Amino acid sequence: MRVVIIGGTGLIGGKLAGLLRGRGHDVVAASRSTGVDALTGEGVAGAVAGAQVVVDVSNVRPSGPDAVLDYFTRAGTTLLGAEAEAGVAHHIALTIVGADRMAESPYMKGKLAQEALIKAGRVPYTIVRATQFFEFLPAIADGGADGDTIRLPGVAFQPIAGDDVAAIVADVVESTPSDETVDIAGPDRAPMNELVALALTEQGDSRKVIADPAAKYFGAAVDDHSLVPLGEARIGSAHLAGWSRRLLSRTATIDPKPVAGTGNMKG
Repeated sequence: MRVVIIGGTGLIGGKLAGLLRGRGHDVVAASRSTGVDALTGEGVAGAVAGAQVVVDVSNVRPSGPDAVLDYFTRAGTTLLGAEAEAGVAHHIALTIVGADRMAESPYMKGKLAQEALIKAGRVPYTIVRATQFFEFLPAIADGGADGDTIRLPGVAFQPIAGDDVAAIVADVVESTPSDETVDIAGPDRAPMNELVALALTEQGDSRKVIADPAAKYFGAAVDDHSLVPLGEARIGSAHLAGWSRRLLSRTATIDPKPVAGTGNMKG
């Protein structure tokens, strides 16, 4: 089966491409670096031609209050239009658990717009909403840093390993479109500050992580229902405990330089 991955050279896209190729699929890892830009439309029609499945795992770094909304609206319109013309049978998009509960966040507003376009489009779809990735926990810590103290919401949190995200999305690729939204999460649920502290401790980061009721999550106020699945969800297999140590061990094997702070963890 021919599968096109938009954002196929990024964290999840790269993992997904490798998995699908290992399962015998014809995979196109499309990104701006390969000449495919969903925002401008460059290379999109050619990339999706002949594809049975298109997976959109693309992302954008916020550069203004409306940047994310603009990206996902324009890129989604371009991509879905090209897929409809090409006769793509299944569109899969990776979005975020709780996006509909954090609409005040500019980023989540963009993701909701992306989902709305998919649901209103002509291409059969499956939307996969994931909780935050293990790989981005240090970035969350840095966002709440105040000197040597990190202030984070003490709300329920259930992050998932990038490898598990890719594995579940690969299974969705091999399934028929559901025209529904599927939530996925990791196996460990605990307060955000505790799980982030665990990840940092395992990689030798000594900063203190505390729960702060006033702290926000990427600009949005959150509670115990904001960031975790509220109903049925597919659960990954990797536990956070030990994950950071294993990652650092693999990194040290490749690069024997000492790892300082959180730099080697950022995706």
